[in-house]
Amino acid sequence: MEFLTKKTFLEKVFDYENNKEWKFEGKLPALIDFYADWCGPCKIIAPILEELEKEYEGKINIYKIDTETEQELAAVFGIRSIPSLLFCPLDAQPQMAAGALPKETLRQAIDEILLNKTIVTSS
Repeated sequence: MEFLTKKTFLEKVFDYENNKEWKFEGKLPALIDFYADWCGPCKIIAPILEELEKEYEGKINIYKIDTETEQELAAVFGIRSIPSLLFCPLDAQPQMAAGALPKETLRQAIDEILLNKTIVTSS
């Protein structure tokens, strides 16, 4: 799991200093976890994200941004509560989710938002 700084975020995700419109810079879809070390719910989802990173290896990138050290990035995305998760598909607008989501919910969001898989539920 890679921890992003402003510099690596501009290179790997979105160069907001030079682009007004969203233009994803990544080669794989990405899930970005905005967190802080002191945040209880952030600590709860950290191992879940590590499991998902292994599960989706080679299909998506999972990044972490420490909102304490990267305050500008948090401000750019209007992060007001953590954890906040930014889903960045290759060719669509990013989507934000807030809170410590359960693993199944995260897996479903990754499949639908990042991998464009249609989830069929039996009723």
